[in-house]
Amino acid sequence: MKPLLISALAVLAAAAPVAARSPEAASNLKSLKPLAASQPTMTAPVPSSEALPDLARLAPDADPEVLALGLSAMQCAQAHGTGENADRLAVIDYSRSSLTPRLWVFDLAQRKLLYKELVAHGQGSGGDLPDRFSNEDGTHASSLGLFYTRDTYQGKNGYSLRMEGLDAGFNDAAMSRAIVMHGAPYVSAEAGRKMGRLGRSWGCPAVRAAMAKPIIDVMKDGQFVFSYYPQQAWLTRSTLAQCAMARLHGKPQANPDKAVATR
Repeated sequence: MKPLLISALAVLAAAAPVAARSPEAASNLKSLKPLAASQPTMTAPVPSSEALPDLARLAPDADPEVLALGLSAMQCAQAHGTGENADRLAVIDYSRSSLTPRLWVFDLAQRKLLYKELVAHGQGSGGDLPDRFSNEDGTHASSLGLFYTRDTYQGKNGYSLRMEGLDAGFNDAAMSRAIVMHGAPYVSAEAGRKMGRLGRSWGCPAVRAAMAKPIIDVMKDGQFVFSYYPQQAWLTRSTLAQCAMARLHGKPQANPDKAVATR
């Protein structure tokens, strides 16, 4: 896997189809900076590229830099003691249209793409192309960053998966907000054709009703979900996002006491 370069991110964002990616993507990515050298460091080694699954090969229609960032964020969490035995990662790219598949579920141990699916965002995040994200209760907006999956339950939306937000200040209110993965009838190609976008949740990553159980079953009990959008505030202020970018650059990583939300 090639190192993550800010210039490469900008090129990829700018080159994406207009209908499938937010117009904010290129402008926000241009201003990103890697983790400051003055921040506290840790000595955990950066894994060699040979040790990592080639997610871009498994999902050629996804943005390879987004996949790389998600995998790196997962590794940052694991280096800090969270989900060390996890072997599955779901990546959501909210910079893409809700009408296109933008959820990829990977089995890292088997080096397989398990699912490529539609996924809804929150009502408070916008229309077809979301552009607002929040960690605040009552906003009905989606949250960005890395989540650690917990247990399942039967709720008003059926079979659902609890997710713990690990990104301090950006998604760490997920449990109290009841931000969970669940199925929904408004997530379908037919619903998208009728409305010009998918239906929207109250901030949850809702999937097609028929796919909720199989996806939740492979993602429950200690796996990772990474929600991405090139929001400047998150990418530049989230210690976990900065840790992920620094890891991809091969630079020292952030202080393990600050990179992951207190659990």
